[in-house]
Amino acid sequence: MSILERMNKAIEEMDTATMEELVHDDFKFHFHSNGKSIGKNDIIEWVKSGDVKNESPPRVLFENDEVGFDHSIVKFSDGKRQAVMAHYKFKDGKVVFMETGATDL
Repeated sequence: MSILERMNKAIEEMDTATMEELVHDDFKFHFHSNGKSIGKNDIIEWVKSGDVKNESPPRVLFENDEVGFDHSIVKFSDGKRQAVMAHYKFKDGKVVFMETGATDL
């Protein structure tokens, strides 16, 4: 199973132990919506909160040892839905960087 497949499964199952394994200690998640970034602990807490759920499994568009891209339709706990394109960078077999572009649906 690829890094992105494992990560998306961990997000869906709110599996923080697997997230701990897959997310690099230097991880940054950059939000284009506000220009801010969050780190490893923040993303794991967000996953644990159940705030965001994929409506169907994300489609991995491309992945190699350095980068990955996937697309998903997500629903937030407040009822909002977005189409999300995500770009990932990998380091030491873990996700070290993530940024998303999202469109409200």
